[in-house]
Amino acid sequence: MIQEDTVDKVTDVITKDIWGSVKEFLNLGFHVGSGENKIDITIGTLLLIVVSFIIVNRLLRLSRKLVSKNLPEDDRNKFTSIFAFLKYLIYILVVIAVLSASGVNVTVFLTASAALFVGLGFALQTLFQDVLSGIFIILDQTLHIGDIIEFDDGKVGRVFDIKLRTTRALTRDDKVIVIPNHKFLTEKVYNWTQNHKTTRESIKIGVAYGSDTKLVSDLLLSCLENQNGVLENPKPFVLFEDFGDYALAFSLYFFTSNSFADPRIKSDIRYRIDTLFREHNISIPFPQRDVHVYEKKE
Repeated sequence: MIQEDTVDKVTDVITKDIWGSVKEFLNLGFHVGSGENKIDITIGTLLLIVVSFIIVNRLLRLSRKLVSKNLPEDDRNKFTSIFAFLKYLIYILVVIAVLSASGVNVTVFLTASAALFVGLGFALQTLFQDVLSGIFIILDQTLHIGDIIEFDDGKVGRVFDIKLRTTRALTRDDKVIVIPNHKFLTEKVYNWTQNHKTTRESIKIGVAYGSDTKLVSDLLLSCLENQNGVLENPKPFVLFEDFGDYALAFSLYFFTSNSFADPRIKSDIRYRIDTLFREHNISIPFPQRDVHVYEKKE
């Protein structure tokens, strides 16, 4: 009985010594500042931050898999960018929470860094706009891979990559244009294919007064027969637009599922129009002006 009590006492002493050593080790660290502004960073706090990072990282991975499990491949890649942004934001919040729970005066740290944060906020204002715009674009599905977009300056491109900060599109001359995402919220952007892949295109042409308008209409429609890129349904049509100053204005409307190749399709149709009009003696007038010269009498 005496031996058992002795063993228990020895065990308690050893346990207390070990725990005391561990506690002393975890309390080792460094100090920043002095007085009320003193900040203590210990090994225990750093280890707690590391463990919290590991737990949060596992939870974020699990939540990302659950959210993107049934999403298409394109949407899954978009949400990956959002989770990457949220991951860093959550990490910052975890650090602040762990420091606060460990007794560190986080208010002092935030107050001391306020000026720095304000400066960074102004410097990174455009970056934040791009990131937030990218999140809105991804969430509300206003833009998809393969969409054909046009800006106010007439630049047309096919979207092939949507990231959190920028969107990349391929122009008709095979150049890549990198578009900051905030432009989709602050500027007017035309999405030709958001509703569907089919778009209506037109070619405007003027013929001389006195031309057979019925023949002109028939010839214009015949120019679209067997033309690559032109859809048979919906059917093309011709409108007699107006009596112009020097010509009868017609418009040839057709539908295509490849509006990105629209300039080449229109070029082929214009070649056909020119050939048929020459064969049927239909002239395409050019602007004319009468100039009257008056001689000044002395």
